[in-house]
Amino acid sequence: MGYESKTFSLTIAEMREFAGFDEHEQRFIERSLDIALARGDAFKSWSGSAADQRAIRGQYLAYRELRQLRSAIPDSDGFDGIESLMGTLMRISAQDLAMEQLESFSAYRFLYERLLGAAVRPFLPAAFCAAAALPQIRPQRRRMLLQSLSEAAATAPAWSTQEPAFFPEKIEIEAA
Repeated sequence: MGYESKTFSLTIAEMREFAGFDEHEQRFIERSLDIALARGDAFKSWSGSAADQRAIRGQYLAYRELRQLRSAIPDSDGFDGIESLMGTLMRISAQDLAMEQLESFSAYRFLYERLLGAAVRPFLPAAFCAAAALPQIRPQRRRMLLQSLSEAAATAPAWSTQEPAFFPEKIEIEAA
């Protein structure tokens, strides 16, 4: 199988995964990527209420740290530099989870591997668990989030190093 064929297959698999998320999860992922990747004017595209504007502003401020966070991902199995990655990743993750738009580890992983790249995958279960277990997350929500992390994801011996290929974005539908 050639490189283009593998990339095409990966893209289709990622599109299917995204299609399996709830509609509000899809919108949150699209909005988050618009903010983080500076696609268009996220404030104009996504803000409606004052609460929406505050949420977008909070995400924008948190996501400004992503560039530095990408460079903080450790290359080895050692523990050097782990605190600079995990502390910041946990805080940003907790802010996103507290918005109650992501319902599962799968949706969280889908978003964060696009925000930070494939190298962050091995650290996502730990960051997700830590963020979901914080007292800032409502108890019922904590339970639901933590139960969404499968044993396979929590104990994976290795993660793919293939970069994500599909980056969903909001598409404006014109009135006919």
